Amino acid sequence: MDFPFESLRRAPDIEGPGLDAHDAADRLILDESAAARAGVADGGLVVIGDGYGALTLAAARDGARSIRVHQDGLVGEQALARNADALDLSGTFTSHGFDADLVRGATVVLLRLPRALDALDDIAGLIAAYASPDVVVHAGGRIKHMTVAMNDVLRRRFDRVDVTHARQKSRVLVSRGPPDGADPQPRRAEVDGITVCAFGGTFAGASIDLGTRMLLARLPESIPGDDALIDFACGTGVVAAALALRHPERPVYGSDQSAAAVASARATAAANGVADRVTIARDDLLRSLPDGSASFIALNPPFHSGAAVTDALAPRMFADVARALRPGGELWTVWNSPLQYRQSLERLVGPTRQVARDAKFTVTASVRRG
Repeated sequence: MDFPFESLRRAPDIEGPGLDAHDAADRLILDESAAARAGVADGGLVVIGDGYGALTLAAARDGARSIRVHQDGLVGEQALARNADALDLSGTFTSHGFDADLVRGATVVLLRLPRALDALDDIAGLIAAYASPDVVVHAGGRIKHMTVAMNDVLRRRFDRVDVTHARQKSRVLVSRGPPDGADPQPRRAEVDGITVCAFGGTFAGASIDLGTRMLLARLPESIPGDDALIDFACGTGVVAAALALRHPERPVYGSDQSAAAVASARATAAANGVADRVTIARDDLLRSLPDGSASFIALNPPFHSGAAVTDALAPRMFADVARALRPGGELWTVWNSPLQYRQSLERLVGPTRQVARDAKFTVTASVRRG
């Protein structure tokens, strides 16, 4: 395919060695879907899970228009828009939420396979429920991240699933004939007195991961002030719900760049009866908060960017925490002990004390310096 893949950038997401804006799976999905895309009408093509625009923009370069796109991560949306501007392909696509309008009447869907089976089931169910009966889904990924169970998930939603030949350690699953679709519903569980709701692919699902458990057990009982308590990178909203339940006099604000996480956190807040005091926003970092506006932030920072493991995400988050906190405000963080974030916290936020530590996790409290 004659497309300048190497010109694509990940920005505003982190960039660096081993962090690429495209891979061989993108190229294989495009090659395998070329015949189907050649006959698609404007608006008939949907792209789901495109990392930074490789699938969308290459299809647009081939002539597709009114492409509907859903990317779970907000920084992926922003990178797609930037890459489109650079390639003079703005206006060839629209970004959508994960809902019926994303796939309604679609005849061709390009999908980067999510690693979580429940996320794949949510996607396949939505396509099967609302796309054209003649829809063809080209779902691909790197073989090291694919499992046979993915075929089984797709076969529950489609009459036929074909497996392409592998190329450059990538493979595509081609699905046709959607007999059984459904709107995604969050998984739900009662854990440690909190009702946890999770749409597919959200970190830890309908449970509470060990790091968050440790953070919840160590959060201060009394938090001075009357401003909003903040759950940064809120995931399913467990910390936000716990803060709202423990401090009924305070509003709570949760932020995450993942659309699935935001939907899950809102469902968790509603399930725990605190939705009237909990605001959940989809945001890159805490950019929606004014400088120096917060007095308390809780954070369990991620260490994955897509499929890549990296320690570069947390310092970027610490720096924005420092911007959002007022002098004397506190950041309570849990992190994987081997990552040794203490120095970054001291440098970017302020004086940091260790609250708890074991072989796996460390909880710290950092005070924003004046």
